[in-house]
Amino acid sequence: MGSGSIGRFRVIRVLDWPTYDGWVWLEGYQVNAAGEAVSRRRIFVQRAGLTAPPPAVPPQAGGRRSTGRVRR
Repeated sequence: MGSGSIGRFRVIRVLDWPTYDGWVWLEGYQVNAAGEAVSRRRIFVQRAGLTAPPPAVPPQAGGRRSTGRVRR
């Protein structure tokens, strides 16, 4: 991570505070490698510098693959 970087950030809301053109205040949580929120923060960022994470893959129902056979 670079200077001033907090890593991953889960946005709760965009704050409606006056700021410079192209900049925005965000409120949310700093997230660790396991995806758990570790601290609540407000950050001031340039919109152009933000990136969205790839979409999450939904887990399969029951956590097992179906073999097509019925167990009795």
